[in-house]
Amino acid sequence: MNKPYNHTKATMALAKASFRSIMRSPSAVVFTLAFPLVFILVFGFLGKGGLKVDLAIAPGSDLHNPIIMALEENPVVHLVRDKDAAEIKTGLEKGNIDGLINVQKNTTEKPAYKANVAYTSASMDKGNVLKSVIHNLMYSLNSKDVMPTVAELNESTVQGRIYRTIDFILPGQLGFSLLSTGVFGTAFVFFNLRQTLVIKRFFATPVRKSSIVFGEGIARIGFALLGAVFIILIGHFFFHFTLVHGAVTVINMLLLAIIGLIVFMGFGFVVSGIAKSESTIPPISNIITLPQFLLSGTFFSIDAFPSWLQPISRALPLTYLNDAMRKVAFEGAGLWDVKHQILIMVIWGICIYAVAVKVFKWE
Repeated sequence: MNKPYNHTKATMALAKASFRSIMRSPSAVVFTLAFPLVFILVFGFLGKGGLKVDLAIAPGSDLHNPIIMALEENPVVHLVRDKDAAEIKTGLEKGNIDGLINVQKNTTEKPAYKANVAYTSASMDKGNVLKSVIHNLMYSLNSKDVMPTVAELNESTVQGRIYRTIDFILPGQLGFSLLSTGVFGTAFVFFNLRQTLVIKRFFATPVRKSSIVFGEGIARIGFALLGAVFIILIGHFFFHFTLVHGAVTVINMLLLAIIGLIVFMGFGFVVSGIAKSESTIPPISNIITLPQFLLSGTFFSIDAFPSWLQPISRALPLTYLNDAMRKVAFEGAGLWDVKHQILIMVIWGICIYAVAVKVFKWE
């Protein structure tokens, strides 16, 4: 009596074979490991830099005064107006906000206003930039007289976790690595399998179509997770990348990586379905990956983008993966705390796989 065909064993065999082929692919290694690692090394050695500092205005602060007006015109300062006291306090402690200013009218004759500024120790370099900006601004406002005629400055520091360049760059590079692996890797592999009639030959065997897809998916997820662990460990041990809860944080980041990669593989299936030849895969894939690489907060916060561009950035799936990764790594958020970001990625996944089903070809 013949034994029933073991589809699980077939899936794992396909996954093993696909994993071996991935490991032998120079492009896979470059996009998954080498390319992100180069940027991590560069920004890790450079240290945290930035052209903008986030300065929150305290609730109840006077808004119509020379100090606020001068800060509004300063290209380095981004005034945060839409947060309450609790959100501002949390932002200062976590380094998401670099300072807090509270300007009040003075009841005495001079100076006309009193400005209380709190800096965060979580972002000392940006705090120093902000302090320099405010000192220069106050000097300019009060330079007409020996005594301060416009404002008196009182300063303090809010203690928080140190926020480094690597804490922003590494999650973005990890997200881009997953995007490249999911789109380029999946598109090339399935196009070549179809072009060489490998998939067509599978029709003559008991192997299910789902086994082929799952086998390829398992291989790509396994390879991507190895790359993610490597990148995270390099960042943590060499550049002090923040992992608030240690191994638990790493596991949460890897779970997010799996979700992100599954979504991005859907884009790869779409590309392999609509590509007419192998030479058309790179330009189509770049149309998908390049805007996300540039606009999803990989190198710079999307808050620094023009206001008309930000809605486009916030519509891209990589934006939500990057945001979730950063919240989990630096702020110590759990997966439930980033459920909004996960939900958006799941919605993207449902939509893109619906398209993939329509355009995917097996022959």
